[in-house]
Amino acid sequence: MAAKAGDNPESLMALSTVYCLRNLRRTMCCLGDKNRLRLNPDIFLPSEICDKLVSAYMELVHTDSNFEMHESFFLLFSDPFSTRLTRVQLREDTVRDRDLEAIGKQDLIELHLTNCSSLTARSLRALYNFRQTLVSLSLFGCSNIFYKRGGAPLACDDEDRPSRHMLDTEFSFQGFNRLRLLNLGNLTEEVDVETLLKPLPSLTSLDLSCVHLPKMTFLTQWKDRLASLVLYNVDLSEEHIQTIVQMTCLRHLDISRESRRNIKFKLTRKILTAIVQNLVNLVSLDISGHVMLDNCAVPYFEEAVGRPSTEPSKSSIYPFQELKRPLQFLGLYDTTLCNLTHIPAYKVTGAKNEDQILNAIEAYTEFRPEVAHRAINHLFDIARIQHCNQLLRALQLVISALKLHKYDKSIQVTGSAALFYLTNTEYRTDQSVRLRREVIQVVLNGMEQYQEVTVQRNCCLTLCNFSIPEELEFQYHRVNQLLLKILEPARQDESIQRIAVHLCNALVCQVDNDHKEAVGKMGFVTTMLNLIQKKLHDKMCDQVMEFSWSALWNITDETPDNCEMFLNCRGMTLFLECLQEFPDKQELHRNMLGLLGNVAEVRALRPQLLTPQFITVFSDLLDSKADGIEVSYNACGVLSHIMFDGPDAWAMEEPRRDAVMDRMWKAIRSWDVNSRRNINYRSFEPILRLLPQSIAPVSQHWATWALYNLVSVYPSKYCPLLIKEGGIALLQKVLELDSSQEETKDMARRVMEHCGNFKEDPMDTSS
Repeated sequence: MAAKAGDNPESLMALSTVYCLRNLRRTMCCLGDKNRLRLNPDIFLPSEICDKLVSAYMELVHTDSNFEMHESFFLLFSDPFSTRLTRVQLREDTVRDRDLEAIGKQDLIELHLTNCSSLTARSLRALYNFRQTLVSLSLFGCSNIFYKRGGAPLACDDEDRPSRHMLDTEFSFQGFNRLRLLNLGNLTEEVDVETLLKPLPSLTSLDLSCVHLPKMTFLTQWKDRLASLVLYNVDLSEEHIQTIVQMTCLRHLDISRESRRNIKFKLTRKILTAIVQNLVNLVSLDISGHVMLDNCAVPYFEEAVGRPSTEPSKSSIYPFQELKRPLQFLGLYDTTLCNLTHIPAYKVTGAKNEDQILNAIEAYTEFRPEVAHRAINHLFDIARIQHCNQLLRALQLVISALKLHKYDKSIQVTGSAALFYLTNTEYRTDQSVRLRREVIQVVLNGMEQYQEVTVQRNCCLTLCNFSIPEELEFQYHRVNQLLLKILEPARQDESIQRIAVHLCNALVCQVDNDHKEAVGKMGFVTTMLNLIQKKLHDKMCDQVMEFSWSALWNITDETPDNCEMFLNCRGMTLFLECLQEFPDKQELHRNMLGLLGNVAEVRALRPQLLTPQFITVFSDLLDSKADGIEVSYNACGVLSHIMFDGPDAWAMEEPRRDAVMDRMWKAIRSWDVNSRRNINYRSFEPILRLLPQSIAPVSQHWATWALYNLVSVYPSKYCPLLIKEGGIALLQKVLELDSSQEETKDMARRVMEHCGNFKEDPMDTSS
């Protein structure tokens, strides 16, 4: 059998790491001074494990809302004799100065800090601890790291409260002699880049994305060493280009822009030619987002014939014809050049086809969400209109983008929309359980983070692509909580309400009673009743109204606590008001009566139904022809359970008990026993308890008719269930009781014959 997309199991290391992080005190830690976690004294963890622990911890912090952050987590790595950290990657504003200070004694080789906006100059001082070992450092998007917190000596130093900032002018990279790779993307304009970088003679890779660089000549001090230079969104000029072409050791050059809007500089054929001629070691070049002059491209009628080629000599871009060999990577996203036929590069970003789009998402997701979200939008169009050929890669890239940019609304909107189409029926058979669970996780993250209408709608629609409740059961509690939050009365968006109620209904259908009781305690019953109340107020019986009653029908099935909650929250009042306001809504009536059938099955609650008003309503509904026999059948079911309590429980003069029973007999005799049903029984127990009794023969008859109908129309489903639950023995007792009516006995015999024939069927494989 062929493997499905994303079918590789998680490694034992990954599973063990996550387990330990979720159970720190039970695995490797104990509580020390001031209730802080500390490592057990007999534990030593090498760098391979420590690096993974920190990486997995950050992943859980950002992707699992149930994971509990530990304020003292990084203190576990404070002792280099028991723990060894070498490569650390931290992101977002959950990272604090104290976290870097805690690991200050470690010999870090690599430290990547991304968008850690809570870090201040305290963290710069912590960096000094790593100066002798650090080879790779990223401070991308750490907007406050060059500022001291609080200008006055007595200023509050509380990390979680905003305070006055002033620039730190004391920090220097002096002594960082091993540092080779440095990312200062989005560095504040107040910092003098040239002065800051001067003490670093050995740099081989430098990222100055979005940094203000009036002059660039200082870069020539690394012209014989620098192999990678990233100048994304840097305002370029011809003087800048003159400096860049002197960097003859460059293998990777990125001078791309976010977009072609508001850009004065134009990438001419002359400039591109100069780059190719001077930077002969280039294997990677990104010129995305630039305005390209027409003379860069070979006219269509002059292009080399044949299939698209990566040979430089056939290049459709004039300057690249001078390349000695094809580039490994060429960024052409948001340029006209990506649409040309012959591009001399093995991997190209652009918007021409699926491959270029996926390359763009892959290349730009981590540090350029503003570009990545546009590329994901192109992928959305492919999945919606055409067909996605690289499904696994596409899903993994979108999932990665949604995880990395949980707080980026644009990514969440486009990513969740793309997931809807990438998980629909067309692609479903190719996806593994693990991959689909990853999709569910990021969708729920989006729902949690954003109350914005578009994200919520996209996420809810994506969840509809899954088998419910089976595929959502591993996140059952969380998904119900999120849906109930969406359905709070303040929310007015009808489309989201409709989808969310549909999902709620599906989630409580065909699950065990423990699940239903837990969801009931979350406020499920009251939420549905609030929706019904609002629809009544608006005099509107739409899908939201019908789904709400259906959801209540499902969640009260064999769950007395939820039935009681329904009664205590004015459920019967709403039932009567809906009957009066919408007398012709058959689906509504069926759902309401099905729910009341569940309530009537609970003996302790039946007295609340035994009022003249309710009994009259139930009796009148016996004559209903709505939805075939369903409304009449359910009304008779409610009355059958009430009758089962005997005449002593009937404490009213009108309507009389015998008169109601006569109407029940008349209704049952009018039903076609071969009627196909819009109902699903998981157990016959509530019906079977009405069989061996003489206190209400009509209740016994209703129960026998119900069984006869179900085993006749759906024998393969209901004969085994009836046999399994001991129904044959109870039907035999019906035959033995003198009080049983002859027509009831006749029907009981037929039920037994059906089940007997089913057992004797040679095709029956049940044990």
